[in-house]
Formats: sequence, C-alpha cells, structure tokens
Amino acid sequence: MKNLYEKLIPMLKKGFCTPQIAQIARTIKEPSTTIHFNVKKLEKEGKIKGYKAVFDYTKIEEGFCGFALVSLSPDTYGNPEIISKLIANNPEVESVDICTGDWELVVKLRAKDQTEYFSAIKRIMSKKGIAKVNSLVSLKSIKSEFIEI
Repeated sequence: MKNLYEKLIPMLKKGFCTPQIAQIARTIKEPSTTIHFNVKKLEKEGKIKGYKAVFDYTKIEEGFCGFALVSLSPDTYGNPEIISKLIANNPEVESVDICTGDWELVVKLRAKDQTEYFSAIKRIMSKKGIAKVNSLVSLKSIKSEFIEI
C-alpha cells in the first residue's frame, strides 16, 4: 500500500479531521443523529473552530519541542497581532499567544531536532519588530492537547 504520511500529516495538523460521532453517542448514551445535530450547531455558532489529530511527535520526526519568549520592540509593541501572524506562518510554529508580563509573546515550536529548532528560532529572531527572544526547551510533555501522555 502507498505511504501517504508526508501528505497526510500536514493536512491532519490543519484540521482535516472529523469528530467520532458514533463513539460519542455510545459514551453519553444518546442517538448519533442528536450528537451530529449538536456538533454541527456548535460548529455553525463558531464554538468549535476545527478538529485536529493528536500525534506522538517523536514518531513523526517532530519530537523536539521548545518555547520562545518574545519581547517586541517599541515600534511593534502597540500592535502585537501583526508580528504574531508573521511568526505563526513558520511551519515549526505550533502556537503563538499574546500575553502580559515580561514577554509579549509565547511561541511554541516543534522540530525534528535541535538543529532545525535553532534554524526556526533564528528565522523568528530576524523578524523586524522583535527586540529579544528567550528560548526554553521542553524536556518532557506530561499533558498536551487535552490528552495525558
């Protein structure tokens, strides 16, 4: 059988997944049609933004995880969404959060190894509007995406 991992994994990461209606129905003892109706309503109301596969990242060669704490320069401090969206376009970036405190952004990255992670951090640091980056490496994930590991 043809191996489609290289094409399938990026699509699953972007939300090409569906809820397991039958399993939900069995678990909460409600008809599948009722579950389907309610899920569609939640989607229509914008309460569900999408679905995503949860991976064992070490098995898809993205086992190196780190966080970049980003401080913005004064010229971009007033509009952090602009630089956040630029950072989010990097393929290694899993999430970008605008926050309060000593750092304006927290960026979660996944890469194959330390070398690829370093390349991603250098690309982020080179963006106009970034004053400083502090990198933290995750040693082990205990709970991620609502699934205990």
